[in-house]
Amino acid sequence: APDHHRAAAELIRVTRPGGTIALASWTPEGFIGSMFKTVASRIPPPSGLASPLLWGTEEHLADLFGTEVAWAHHRRTFTFRFPSPEAFVETFATYYGPTLKALEAAGSERAALERDLGDLARSWNRLEQPGPIAVPSAYLESVGVRG
Repeated sequence: APDHHRAAAELIRVTRPGGTIALASWTPEGFIGSMFKTVASRIPPPSGLASPLLWGTEEHLADLFGTEVAWAHHRRTFTFRFPSPEAFVETFATYYGPTLKALEAAGSERAALERDLGDLARSWNRLEQPGPIAVPSAYLESVGVRG
């Protein structure tokens, strides 16, 4: 949702009082946050848009929803598992919109960005190398009740 305030207003509008809003959002300090920073080091993010990673912060949700929603937040971890760092890059390059678009925009920097992403996966990997990788990525689970 590129317009965070508009998206939050719509969530409030369509949720009845006492109803539940649930979000699962990548955190800026987790693996996906690091991946966005790695991509941004080669491809600048679109100007004028708030980072999607802000959805993964309690402060941003409080700012967006104000007193309209009472939140309970829990930090969780999803572990990405791939046969190799290269398989991770290939999968994200094919199926994860932000990575796919960044690699398309990279032009002559594409191979370098792919290498950077593979190196990032290696650095977050918690398994012995060489071999499969397991990359933990933090997300914020937010369940709110509309007032």
